[in-house]
Amino acid sequence: MTILVLTALRSELSPERAPDGVEVVFGGVGKINTTIATTTALLARKPSLVVNYGTCGRINPRLHGLLEIAEVIQRDMMAMPLAPRGVTPLSDEDSVLTSGHGNAVCGTGDSFVTASDPWLTENRVDVVDMELFAIARVCKHFGVAWRAFKFITDGADDTAHDDWTANVAGGEDLFWNVLTRDVLGRV
Repeated sequence: MTILVLTALRSELSPERAPDGVEVVFGGVGKINTTIATTTALLARKPSLVVNYGTCGRINPRLHGLLEIAEVIQRDMMAMPLAPRGVTPLSDEDSVLTSGHGNAVCGTGDSFVTASDPWLTENRVDVVDMELFAIARVCKHFGVAWRAFKFITDGADDTAHDDWTANVAGGEDLFWNVLTRDVLGRV
């Protein structure tokens, strides 16, 4: 069984810590970079599972730490009036992608969130990132299972950049522990 861990940046995750049978791939920031990296990795390595680890901004004030993501949407697909926000117009593809694990909702977009957006709250978005929807969409296209873990680094507010910079590496130990214990089933 080959497992790929996809993450954006080396500052988020040290590949040297990957357990046996797990390979780390860095995709870069944003949906286009991530789509290219995910597609390339899936075609070359043919994994049985893709696990995304990354940092995120918090929308739901009750959440903190490391979360497993159940659903992901595109928070920046805005082609109104052709389709509602979050829905790709003129497409039969699902606008909500589900992992089958966890309980948090992530909104992916090509912007670093630094201000309140009522649409996110209205649509039950718990956290925001810049890569997961692309990973989940590519995995669905190629029929590969995916899971995602996000570490909350900031409050998606006017101090988000400084908070992200200070906390970007804070979830690495949590992630490797959860991956080893809960995903790989190793003690």
